[in-house]
Amino acid sequence: MQTDPKLVALRRGLLEPLVLAAVESQQRYAAEILAGLQEVGFPAQEGALYPLLSKLRRDGLVEHEWRESLSGPPRKYFSLTDAGRAQLEEFRSYWNQLSYMIDTIGQ
Repeated sequence: MQTDPKLVALRRGLLEPLVLAAVESQQRYAAEILAGLQEVGFPAQEGALYPLLSKLRRDGLVEHEWRESLSGPPRKYFSLTDAGRAQLEEFRSYWNQLSYMIDTIGQ
């Protein structure tokens, strides 16, 4: 894990678009989102994920539905709203612009 404060700040800023991307094509509950983030090498923790999911819901970017679970209590499954899809597209577009700038400025 990177400890450089600049890289930590950058990573912190990437959590929201990554969570939106995690629920873009299918509904997922929080533990699945967390596992998906960790699977791709993003060092996310529950302590950051749950408050972010609440914020995204309040902002109208995700919605949730409760589903029964065979292995415990019901779970909240999150999915993107239309506003969430638009936000994710805006993040992706901006990310592409940033990547282009970093890749080409010194050429």
